[in-house]
Amino acid sequence: MTILDAAPKNESSSVDDLPSLRRAIRQGRWTSHTSGAAQDRVQGNVVILPEREANDFLRFCQRNPKPCPVLAVSEPGDPMLPTLGQDINICTDVPMYRVWRDGELVEERADITALWREDLVTFVIGCSFSFEQALMEAGLRLRHVEQGKNVAMYRSNLPTQAAGPFHGPMVVSMRPMKAADAIRAVQVTSRFPQVHGAPVHLGDPALIGIHDLAAPDYGDAVEVLPDELPVFWACGVTPQAAIRQARPPLCITHAPGAMLITDLFNSQLASF
Repeated sequence: MTILDAAPKNESSSVDDLPSLRRAIRQGRWTSHTSGAAQDRVQGNVVILPEREANDFLRFCQRNPKPCPVLAVSEPGDPMLPTLGQDINICTDVPMYRVWRDGELVEERADITALWREDLVTFVIGCSFSFEQALMEAGLRLRHVEQGKNVAMYRSNLPTQAAGPFHGPMVVSMRPMKAADAIRAVQVTSRFPQVHGAPVHLGDPALIGIHDLAAPDYGDAVEVLPDELPVFWACGVTPQAAIRQARPPLCITHAPGAMLITDLFNSQLASF
């Protein structure tokens, strides 16, 4: 499905038409990834936990700010996120959710209203989709966006710092680039620490425990051409690896690539 299909016919069909896109998501008419959608808006990874586990998870994010930069934390039981958007409802406004029980993925669904509880706390974590606009404005091509794919994501051997039961490997996203473009990408993304900042690795994927770029753990594979380097950024799917280790009785996340789109502009997150 494209935003042209999702948007009502009497409304703008631009991918930057945030009201139409959010309405399509809320109504279950957009359940796919959001790479390339609403490119000027901040997108976020989502983790929802019972309050009992929330403090440990917050410490996990604080100890691992590269993969887990926190954009917002809700009050327990409150599905609204007013600092990210006036009408955002976390129960309906993510294209696809994952439901985890005791660390195991048990289902995916487009609406979690029926699962909402008064003790649930929402975390919104920065997403690399938010710096992609800046990369493209700098003249850098992003193959997954051009091909309409989700970004490729991999479990690496880069460790995270544990907090309580939460621990595990860092997940990274990969974008292939020529060497000169990779250098420029480091410069551009360094300005956005709230959405993962500069890459964590360039070049040989085996050095960070990735042995087959054609088989990502999440997202879609894209070709790396002979004159290109794979460039890896810390990824907000890292908490899903930690959830498998922590095994909380209930956790709800976004499906990889299916992000919460906020009202904030990406330019608001630039540090300089």
